[in-house]
Amino acid sequence: MRYHLIFPPGIMMCLVFCLPAAGDVFDVRNYGAAGDKTTMDTRAFQAAIDDCAKAGGGIVRVPQGDYLSGTIRLRSHVTLQLDEGATLWQSRRPDDYPDSRNLVVAERAEHIALVGSGVIHGIGEGDLGRRADKSDAQMPEFRAGIVRFEECKDVTIRNVHFQFSDTWTLTFRFCENVVVEDVTIRNHYFHTNSDGIDPVSCKGVRIARCDIVAGDDCIVCKTADGRPCEDVRVSDCRLGSIATAVKLGTESSGDFRDIEFTNCTISNSTVGIGLFLKDGGTMERIKFAKIQLENYTPRGEANVEHTMFPLFVDIEQRHEDSKVGRIRDLTLEDLVITSGFGALVQGMPESPIENLTVKNVVFNVHEPQDCSQRRKHIGGRRTLRNQRDTEYARLPGWFVVAHVDGLTVDGLRVNISAEDRAKFPGPALTMREVVRPDVRNVSPEP
Repeated sequence: MRYHLIFPPGIMMCLVFCLPAAGDVFDVRNYGAAGDKTTMDTRAFQAAIDDCAKAGGGIVRVPQGDYLSGTIRLRSHVTLQLDEGATLWQSRRPDDYPDSRNLVVAERAEHIALVGSGVIHGIGEGDLGRRADKSDAQMPEFRAGIVRFEECKDVTIRNVHFQFSDTWTLTFRFCENVVVEDVTIRNHYFHTNSDGIDPVSCKGVRIARCDIVAGDDCIVCKTADGRPCEDVRVSDCRLGSIATAVKLGTESSGDFRDIEFTNCTISNSTVGIGLFLKDGGTMERIKFAKIQLENYTPRGEANVEHTMFPLFVDIEQRHEDSKVGRIRDLTLEDLVITSGFGALVQGMPESPIENLTVKNVVFNVHEPQDCSQRRKHIGGRRTLRNQRDTEYARLPGWFVVAHVDGLTVDGLRVNISAEDRAKFPGPALTMREVVRPDVRNVSPEP
């Protein structure tokens, strides 16, 4: 029931009170959901959602219980609320996914939400063999993600705990005004492709206070069909990934604009921060600030140490006929890095990185590794080989920069013990093919 108070003329104020009446909440139990983890509850969920939408919107409530379901579709103005003690279990049967290999989907919907203190449990418990950028995984015939929203506006996901997604956990494709807050994602650390949050060509994304462990990238912005990904703000998140914790690319046919990550903690990751530009787009006005970052320690695992980077930025061509992209106005500020592997930022001879700012970066060297066998992290499929794969990756130095036009460094300190420095005497900063450098406050000096 809705009450509207209209103030008299001369008072410029109008308040709207929306008090949910009984008809505003649609309990899935009233539609036949058993919640016993055995009965397939897909129809009950969908019936409740459809009735809620027909009524003009409201809340579809999922009370305590264990609900088994295949694909369910959210409609405009519908909030799916998982109460504390409610677990939504993803079906493993391919027949329960007639038109989308995802559990909760929406297309061209507005004002939709997935909230509550409940759990969504995917089908990706197993180890699929993920090891850095090398995988010997045997992929199952059927795979399914958890959430996929496409061409949607005004989307909210809040508080829900997601676990064991088989592929991408939260996918937003061509969406606008997306908020993801206080979400926990716990995927299997060695489960290939089990990304955390993937905004693909979205506009107006806010991600805050999320805690993610993933068997692939934790938060990764991508572009598709030449459409941009822009106005993205990520803050106060805790991230850990066997792949890349914070990533832009590799899919990059469109531009990336006005993207900022702040106040995040990254641990146990092969690549902490990664920009992978392969398909001709432009990355511009990108900022990473106030981030604490620690690499995964390989402990003797084969091939992993050769592609470890706390920070990695690279421009290349995916295929011989791929367009050459651009990176410009990239800021790295107030970073604290703990790693035995150096950072690498490299453009292309024909497309140098434009206007790179490095400010107040502290590099704490821990268990330093020999860089002589290192190669860059490919981070995705390509057919054009040997694009500066080792030329700069194997240079001594804890922060290696190559092919940059306009470099500002103001505050770069490397903390390394005398014993480790004797074994690995590389400088704090190594520059190659850098135009217009302005370097200050580097210790030890390059």
